[in-house]
Amino acid sequence: MSNIAGKAYAMNVISPLRPYLTWVNKLIFWYAAKKPSNLTGLITLSLIHYARWVIIDRDKFPHLDPQQPKEDLNYNYMLFFSNFNGSWDQYVDSFTFAIPGGLDLLWKWTVRYPKSVALTPFHNYIQYNQIETIHYYNAYPLAASNDVKSAKSVKSALIKFQQDTQNASDDDFMKSYNALLRGLQHDLGDMHPTPIVSMSAYQVQKRQKWHEKNDLQPGGNNHGK
Repeated sequence: MSNIAGKAYAMNVISPLRPYLTWVNKLIFWYAAKKPSNLTGLITLSLIHYARWVIIDRDKFPHLDPQQPKEDLNYNYMLFFSNFNGSWDQYVDSFTFAIPGGLDLLWKWTVRYPKSVALTPFHNYIQYNQIETIHYYNAYPLAASNDVKSAKSVKSALIKFQQDTQNASDDDFMKSYNALLRGLQHDLGDMHPTPIVSMSAYQVQKRQKWHEKNDLQPGGNNHGK
């Protein structure tokens, strides 16, 4: 699937906004930026890599060439884009459970928004307005967001350990090393391939295993020869 890269999923949702109500959404965004505590439930979701809402006025769409015709649009649009770990359903449901009031506040003025509860109408709304991610690059496909955070913790701890043990005796070095390992126990897990989140992903894995098996067979068509 084009939306999936390793363990991460890219979501792009663009929802129409009535022009005469757009100022309300801009005011809400300004208030949310000033009072981030309103989005605490969202910020604490560890599966999220990144999430952002942007309002694009109907006469402000980017143009890559002077010859590109101007759009004739009836609505402004709210663009939501996010990267996260797990499946589409897990993410949308987590969003709903974490900040149902926040979702309703941010999306309330978009056209035909059904509210975040009940789940089925909200799912249908997101699916209808979602745009497929044609190209999605992930620098660390085997890493979830918590893996990246753990890697940063390990790096910082190793740098400090190196500085603190520059002139340590063998015994003191070993004590510091053991303390380092104890302190990093929760950050030293292995990274494994992503679990299957769709039948498409399953078919890709199945084909890869078939090719790997046949490439290793004596007399097989190794490396395309």
